[in-house]
Amino acid sequence: MKSTRAEKHWSFVSVLLLCFLSASVSGSFPKAQNVTWLSFNFKTLLTWSPKPTDYSYTVEFSKFGEDNQRTPHCIQMSETECDLTAELTDLKSKYTADVLSEPLRNMSSELIEFPRTASDQFCPYQDTVIGSPKFKIEVSKDERKTTLYVEDIPTAVLDAQKQTRTIQDIFKNDLHYRITYNKAKSSGKKVKISTSSQIELTDLDRGESYCFTVQVVIPSRSTNKQLGESSQVQCSPAGGISFFNDYSTTVIAGGILTIIVIISAVTAVIVICCKRQQEAKNRGKEGVPLKSV
Repeated sequence: MKSTRAEKHWSFVSVLLLCFLSASVSGSFPKAQNVTWLSFNFKTLLTWSPKPTDYSYTVEFSKFGEDNQRTPHCIQMSETECDLTAELTDLKSKYTADVLSEPLRNMSSELIEFPRTASDQFCPYQDTVIGSPKFKIEVSKDERKTTLYVEDIPTAVLDAQKQTRTIQDIFKNDLHYRITYNKAKSSGKKVKISTSSQIELTDLDRGESYCFTVQVVIPSRSTNKQLGESSQVQCSPAGGISFFNDYSTTVIAGGILTIIVIISAVTAVIVICCKRQQEAKNRGKEGVPLKSV
């Protein structure tokens, strides 16, 4: 009887020990958490947590419908990010990635399949954040037109000749600009959408200072991802409109001539009136009889 109880006791202990060992093996390679795509101007990183201690991470990625691939710099690594910019060459395709928890380099494991965590789908063309553009302001001499010149934004993508591709190179006709502006002394804002990087504004009050911000717009994207980051605010100088800028040379010459004619006419009338008054006085003197002595 005692023997049976002892056997049951050791059997129970053995089961607990096996469960503990099993738990400790699976727990030695924790799954990656918070697997996230971070992409700015097409420089694309896959990030996750936590920082590994006695294990490593390996990243596998794939284009939608194709087999998984690995990139050499993201195999059995101790970092928690992987730069996949150069791997995602088809910018309009959708990609997914897995982060595997594996043993350290030159270490073995009895695990047949390592823990993995999958990412959400990611499309560079649709999902990368577009940075803020730079621009210059030019006001015409007569202050009738203000022009904004928006600089093209470089990306992390290289062409076949290893030259940097720009936002314009990638989005082409899908690229628009959103200009928000207001008088420097007013909070009321107006918005203009332009398909050109050279934006002309002719509806501004002359002589007033205006402040502008510019954003890239990609209309083909989902609504919450259409706008890029806002540029820094820039303001045009307040104008000092001169009389000669306000009117053409012909108008000014005509005005001067009109003034001369009016002055000449008034002067002539005054001269004629004075002559007539003088003549009337002279005639009055001639008609008075002389007094006798």
